[in-house]
Amino acid sequence: QLTMSLNSSSLSNEENAQGPKRNPECLESLELQTPSSLQENPLEQLQLASQEVLEKAKKSGRSKCPRCNSSRMFYCYTCFVPVETVPTKEIPTVKLPLKIDIIKHPNETDGKSTAVHAKLLAPDDVTIYKYPCIPEYEEKRHEIALVFPGPNSVSVKDIAFHLQKYTKKGICASDDDCSREPPLKQAKREPEEEKNPNECISSSRSEGTRLKKIIFIDSTWNQTNKIITDERLQGLLQIELKTRKTCFWRHQKGKPDTYLSTIEAIYYFLVDYHQEILKESYKGQYDNLLFFFSFMYTLIKNAKCCAGKE
Repeated sequence: QLTMSLNSSSLSNEENAQGPKRNPECLESLELQTPSSLQENPLEQLQLASQEVLEKAKKSGRSKCPRCNSSRMFYCYTCFVPVETVPTKEIPTVKLPLKIDIIKHPNETDGKSTAVHAKLLAPDDVTIYKYPCIPEYEEKRHEIALVFPGPNSVSVKDIAFHLQKYTKKGICASDDDCSREPPLKQAKREPEEEKNPNECISSSRSEGTRLKKIIFIDSTWNQTNKIITDERLQGLLQIELKTRKTCFWRHQKGKPDTYLSTIEAIYYFLVDYHQEILKESYKGQYDNLLFFFSFMYTLIKNAKCCAGKE
């Protein structure tokens, strides 16, 4: 379940490579490997809440889910709640600047997905849907974007500019189509929508930004096509992330280390959004989204080190 923060040309090259194809958005059903980033600890600069509760839970071993009674470590990945040895009050809660929908393929292995981390840590702002049961987005296309690389995807900093092409009733297929709209229809636009990209972006904070929800896909590469081609996702603005290296321990051997786990993709998107759209200084506001991820990263890194595999 790795999200690929590559541009469309990189995606094309990846698709043509030999070997099993994996979803650029989410690839977690992989053999345990050690990406180059595991040689260091790029997560040590995060401003995280105390992980003492996880240390204690690790020592006591698996515990019961308070809802389904299944035996789990740290949290139940089917009920989206911490286990009995991890009190909810000791888990940080992150408030997000927008809502997040995660669309999960039904054949994905729940226990290997980091999507649940987002739901656990930002319960009020994250919803996980199991495909094909997903919402209708057509009426909200003017305030929704999908994180998925492609030929028409745009960078985070250009979100505000591109969303101005969307209206509550539809979307202009291109800039030329927009320019041919009747003058009366153009006059109904908000003043900010007539600005150039830089002006639009700089004013995005004052207008609260048009973007209200962001969608991530949680699926292996060879299962992604069915989801991304679903008619309910057509016409949405697509976003590509800046290239960053993953710290995910299920990195696929021989594949780029720019494949991010879902929780990494969500985290990096929000950091970029905070700086590029909200135009605010980032001071670790979303770091706790990696609360579980960073702890598990350290556990596995230490285990590999002790086993002499580094």
